Amino acid sequence: MLMAHPVVLKNLLEQYETLSALHAENGTKEARQRMEDVAYTLCISTGTRRIDAALSAARRQLSATPVEGGPVLTA
Repeated sequence: MLMAHPVVLKNLLEQYETLSALHAENGTKEARQRMEDVAYTLCISTGTRRIDAALSAARRQLSATPVEGGPVLTA
């Protein structure tokens, strides 16, 4: 399976979290549709079928891979 670039995953996670907050706040049709689109993309990017699994997989992958421009963890 192809793995999404960490920067792409980080961006998708940030978008999903922002859209989730917007949808909870004002619940517009546009926010809901965009959130569904980002959720779908996260699922495709992580090889999962449910958003909760996609979020977990993306976070797990990001914790194991330094994101460009982010801190580099050393042992």
